[in-house]
Amino acid sequence: MTTTTDTAIQNGFDHARFNMIEQQIRPWEVLSPQVLDLLSRIRREDFVPAAHRSLAFADMELPLTHPAVEGQCMLAPKVEARLLQDLDLRPSDKVLEIGSGSGYMAALLASLSRSVVSVEIDPVLAATARDNLRNAGIGNAEVRHADAAAQDFAACSVNGPFDAILLSGSVAELPPALLALLAPGGRLAAIVGFEPMMRATIVTRTGDASFQTAQPWDTVAPRLLNFPEPSRFRF
Repeated sequence: MTTTTDTAIQNGFDHARFNMIEQQIRPWEVLSPQVLDLLSRIRREDFVPAAHRSLAFADMELPLTHPAVEGQCMLAPKVEARLLQDLDLRPSDKVLEIGSGSGYMAALLASLSRSVVSVEIDPVLAATARDNLRNAGIGNAEVRHADAAAQDFAACSVNGPFDAILLSGSVAELPPALLALLAPGGRLAAIVGFEPMMRATIVTRTGDASFQTAQPWDTVAPRLLNFPEPSRFRF
């Protein structure tokens, strides 16, 4: 039974969601009607830990655990939206996500594609993401508990190749073994580099061993665990 209080709370979330889209996401050049419509329909607040639910639509990274653990967070809404738009998903796409977190990005990806495999290194977060996706009625996204980067992405390759790959966190560089999981014409979206300035990086596989790379915007994001971290020093 829905109470007056429940209705008021949901109306507050809906108003905050509208403001998020209009004041954060559109100004960041996210103009795809598909993406904007999806952001208005998928309830981000249902994927946020209860302790931070009031901040579900804030322009910030949100901790996924309480107390917070470094690196375990949801990316800022505008970053999620811009990555999703740049990935340019199609209804027939098979998608790989690395870093499931709460399952929110997997829900967005699944709503625009045929299927999603999302890999999460933390077992508690993986279980939470599965629960959140099930509660949201998302049936075409599988959350897999594994270290994605281990053994040249062995846990990811089972369902490959993929038409699209999204890294929900930053890396210092893109490993060749990960790029090899892209199907011909496939796209990968990631945040690459070092603080204080990282680059959104969109890679398209144009041939058996050829790739085209674009870096259209700057941001900063927490690291995904266990990816290669080369030295920044040069002689």
